[in-house]
Amino acid sequence: MQVSLTKGAIDLGIVTANGDAMLGFYRDLLGFREEPSTPFPMGGTMYRLWCGDSLIKVVVPDPAPEQTPPPGPIAAAAGYRYWTMRVDNLADIMAACETAGVKVVVPLTEARPGVTIGMVEDPDGNWVEFVTYAE
Repeated sequence: MQVSLTKGAIDLGIVTANGDAMLGFYRDLLGFREEPSTPFPMGGTMYRLWCGDSLIKVVVPDPAPEQTPPPGPIAAAAGYRYWTMRVDNLADIMAACETAGVKVVVPLTEARPGVTIGMVEDPDGNWVEFVTYAE
């Protein structure tokens, strides 16, 4: 069987007890377009932010979650550890993140010929990768 997509992008849910800071990072700093929030079916609020055709759902449950994933490098634990966006303004993004005090975990690095990456931590410690390809 093969998945038969009806949308050429994913929707990603990020659960947090730190809603204001997460919205400040994804909506205000990175500029993701916000659409009206919705009640989260299990209690709390789901903030809906668009990153291109992908919907990033910042979920702030009520009550707040008791557990957090282990922080640290990608290989420090199993599970979803980071996500990637292809961009054409990598240096600008990394500079804006640095200016805003966002933790840079991988500075601008040529990962392989023609591919440059940079990675930062969001306010909850999730790693976010930005990548650009030389054309």
